[in-house]
Amino acid sequence: MNLVDCKSASKTLKSGLPIIFPTDTLPAIGCLPKFSNIIYKFKKRHRDKPLILMGAEQKQLIDFVHESAKEDFENMASKYWPGALTIVVPASEKKTTILTSNDLTLGLRIPNSYMAQSLMRETGPLLTSSANISGFKGSITVEGIVLDFPSLKILGPIPWGKRSGKASTIIFWKKSGDWRLIREGEVLVKELY
Repeated sequence: MNLVDCKSASKTLKSGLPIIFPTDTLPAIGCLPKFSNIIYKFKKRHRDKPLILMGAEQKQLIDFVHESAKEDFENMASKYWPGALTIVVPASEKKTTILTSNDLTLGLRIPNSYMAQSLMRETGPLLTSSANISGFKGSITVEGIVLDFPSLKILGPIPWGKRSGKASTIIFWKKSGDWRLIREGEVLVKELY
């Protein structure tokens, strides 16, 4: 098992490789945004499925949000973050080089996980996905993840803290004050009901 601390994880990420780390929901595979192709390769993930940009705090992510959605984004983020809510918004024109979606949107999240936040304070925001081979359920234990990704480094120490094992809720910003549910998950967003 290739366990690393935040400093070593940062070096691995800068070399272009992804790492596995815990979140408050499911374990994640993450990379620096400029190396997003590597996650698709390791996960055997179809290119039509976008990745989520995770950060340690809201100020790391705000510049990725298009001006038209910033106010609504900040309101929603301040109520539900850190936590298991992924917020999909139009991306800032200045940040489109990191996009993995076909529609100029970006999913953003701040996990309620000390380890994940510590890592991203060290590295900056990471493009992420759940740590499983696409099309398979995947493990929520480090031991199971190692079987799927034997060559990848894993953020330690282990055992990781408690995780829900349930995916994040995903909401999509349609227009000012108008949010849509994409995937029901851990968080109930009362503004949608």
